[in-house]
Amino acid sequence: MEILYNAKVYTLDPDQPTASALAIDHGRILGLGRDEHLLSEFEGRGKHQDIGGRIIIPGLTDAHIHLQHYALSLQKVNCETSSKQECIRRIAAHTQHTPRGEWISGHGWNQNDWPDGKFGTAADLDAVAPHNPVFLTAKSLHAAWANSLALQRAGINAPSSEPPGGRIQRDERGNPTGILFENAMQLVSEIIPEPEAEGLAQALRLAQENLWKMGLTGAHDFDRQLCFQALQILNSRGELKLRVIKSLPLEALPHVVEVGLRTGFGDAFLRIGSIKAFADGALGPRTAAMIQPYEEEPENRGMLLLDAEELFDQGRLAVENGLSLAVHAIGDRANHEVLNAFEQLRQLERSEDSKAELPMRPPLRHRIEHVQIIHPDDVPRLAQLNVIASMQPVHVTSDHPAAQRFWGERAAFSYAWRTLLDQGTRMAYGSDAPVESPNPFWGLHAAVTRRCLDGRPGPQGWYPEQKLALSEALHGFTTGAAHAANLEDRLGKLAPDYYADLLVLETDPFSCDPDQIGDLAPVGTMINGEWVFREFE
Repeated sequence: MEILYNAKVYTLDPDQPTASALAIDHGRILGLGRDEHLLSEFEGRGKHQDIGGRIIIPGLTDAHIHLQHYALSLQKVNCETSSKQECIRRIAAHTQHTPRGEWISGHGWNQNDWPDGKFGTAADLDAVAPHNPVFLTAKSLHAAWANSLALQRAGINAPSSEPPGGRIQRDERGNPTGILFENAMQLVSEIIPEPEAEGLAQALRLAQENLWKMGLTGAHDFDRQLCFQALQILNSRGELKLRVIKSLPLEALPHVVEVGLRTGFGDAFLRIGSIKAFADGALGPRTAAMIQPYEEEPENRGMLLLDAEELFDQGRLAVENGLSLAVHAIGDRANHEVLNAFEQLRQLERSEDSKAELPMRPPLRHRIEHVQIIHPDDVPRLAQLNVIASMQPVHVTSDHPAAQRFWGERAAFSYAWRTLLDQGTRMAYGSDAPVESPNPFWGLHAAVTRRCLDGRPGPQGWYPEQKLALSEALHGFTTGAAHAANLEDRLGKLAPDYYADLLVLETDPFSCDPDQIGDLAPVGTMINGEWVFREFE
């Protein structure tokens, strides 16, 4: 048993919003209250820890992260640069200590951040890495940039056909330029040697230490089979100290059903989440599916990868076998189609004709991942259909210039946290790391200010009417994420019998200047009653 006292505790529990002390036993909270009450009640029992007047809040959960991509990105060339030339210079520097013929991987480029706004080419990379295949994923993870050797190894040339749900960018002669969109990325990525599960497990073990130091005690992961294997390795050894909700890809659905897995299966640190599907692309490469064309491209409405009928047909198998859906939808057309499919699936859940083996009460926790822009007519539908908006507030900091440029006046309904929340929509917040930093305090800052850390685009923020109060934003990283995971009875707030997952802060986020929120970081992180990171005495 351990008693933490002399603290200012924000519990996020409406029945007891604040306290100064809490008692912890066997990884759970035993009680909360005033110092004198708890110290007297548990006198002579366990360890008493003076928190020194610091702040305690519940541990934060990233409700949308790619753990494998994030862990491996720590080993890749950082391509998040302000110019194409700087990105190329970094590849050139990396080439100097990479053996001839070995792959060079990088991540983070965004042509919208470069002065000319133009994509790079294979020739650009050939000039600095002629003897190494190079594959650089965009910040959005929906496009990639490859050099000629990488294209050659993948068999991509002028006669190559477009893969379903993907596009190969070509020059005026029909030759591949080196830029690959959506599923076309897999033509190269699938031939790059992947780490073994054991190697990835070690990368994840190190990555979770970074996440603890940022304030994350949980994560909803959207990577694939190899990541699941690596997480299981860590969990079997007792080395997984991050509560992970693991999504499974749509194409694996028949196998998931065959072995009888259901949403919620697992233990306290690794549980099955939703079946993940993709309805469209992304804003950065302009493949998000839109009702009306992009502002500067009258022929481009993005790429719709699943319409309502297709999603319902596949989602039916999931629903009838107790599996919730998490559908990536960024453009307003994609969100419209996904909502149409969810409307049909909710009818199925209520139908006496449903083949579901177990009753769907309460209904499955279906989610839309991103909801980056939504048509005004569809705004009320998430709440009406009890669909969770799984959003990433930090996206607004890097995306707002492109959103304004390519969506024009429609951008008023992009990253519309306030509009959706006021409709009663359930919200869960994350980062989409490594698309953005997984630092949850950067996400909180973005939600509260609608500004970048450097103050852009101005004092009022971008579409300031969409700002959230800190308490509302914090709920997205705590109780909202817990609800999305069916864990609201034990996670997301500090209350008796809840997990002892918490952060210790030096600065009170509720009283500091909103501009300071992005600079906050825990000095202590506790998970399941154990200090996994601690810098204070």
